Amino acid sequence: MGISDRPAERHRQIAGLFTDRVRGTREWDVPAPVPEWTARDVVRHLVEWLPAFLASGAQIELPKGPPVDEDPVGAWQAHADAVQALLDDPGTADRKLTNPHLGSLPLDAAIDQFYTSDVFMHTWDLSRATGQDDRLDPGFCATLLSGMEPMEEIIRSSGQYGPRVEVPADADVQARMLGFIGRDPYWKPAA
Repeated sequence: MGISDRPAERHRQIAGLFTDRVRGTREWDVPAPVPEWTARDVVRHLVEWLPAFLASGAQIELPKGPPVDEDPVGAWQAHADAVQALLDDPGTADRKLTNPHLGSLPLDAAIDQFYTSDVFMHTWDLSRATGQDDRLDPGFCATLLSGMEPMEEIIRSSGQYGPRVEVPADADVQARMLGFIGRDPYWKPAA
């Protein structure tokens, strides 16, 4: 079974996998593949950036959970549940998100494109940092990579992605996608 193309179901699948990795994390202060981040910082990033994006672009205030520093599992769960409730709400279909850089987009499409994809990519970061299964859906890796490659200049200039990490020509699609977003797909925590 692959990843759904419907925003609410796709979030349910991708956030569900991330939730499994959050619940499987035993040490929150271990280094993550993102320079200067820990496992806790991966969760913090996902919990903190979307509320501001939704508040400024769609006047939506997500309910707040516990602070990530005190309860990363609870913070993630409250956040993921709030996003899922928003996507499952029939009224969301009629809402828009407006951003000076993006224009106006259907709210569910904006969450799907920018946030759910981010959760997918950061699932690898948390998994790798904490020694859990870091395999990602290859079909969705291919979809993301093919969508991002034509926009490489814009993506790099955003400051949200590091420089491309070169991978062998015969690398699998997950390694190619990770290299594209600036991750070393062969990264391991220091011993």
